Amino acid sequence: MAGVTSPAGKGTVLTIPTPGKPVRGSNSGSPLMAAFDLLGRRWAMGIIWHLHDGPATFRGLQAYCESISPSILNRRLKELREAQIITRTLDGYELTALGQDLFNLLKPFSKWAISWAEKIAPDEVRLWKQKKHKTRE
Repeated sequence: MAGVTSPAGKGTVLTIPTPGKPVRGSNSGSPLMAAFDLLGRRWAMGIIWHLHDGPATFRGLQAYCESISPSILNRRLKELREAQIITRTLDGYELTALGQDLFNLLKPFSKWAISWAEKIAPDEVRLWKQKKHKTRE
C-alpha cells in the first residue's frame, strides 16, 4: 500500500489507506474505499465506538477490546491517529472532531444492523439483548 506525506507536513509517510491510491478490495482510489479499508481493520471500529464515551487510556482500551494484543492495539491507535480520527491527550486517547463526525455517521448504522440481525438471526439477537441488559445493571 502506498503512503503519502503526513498532512502535518513533517514528512512522515502514512501507513494508512490513502484516498487516490489502491487499497484492499479496490483499485479505484475512492476515499470511501480507503475509509472502509481503514475502518475494516481489526478493532478499529471497536476503538472508535468506545472512545465516543470520552477519553480512554491504553489499558482501558485493552480491557474494553478484551482479546486484543498490545501490538495490534498500538498499531490501530497509530493508524487512527495518522488518519486524524483520534488524538492522544493527557487523559489518554479521544476522538477528534473528525472522529466524532465519523461516530455520528456510524451510530444510525447500529440501528440498521440490529434490525438486519433480527431478520437473519433472531435467537442470537435476543440472547445478545439479554446479555447487554444484564451488563448495564
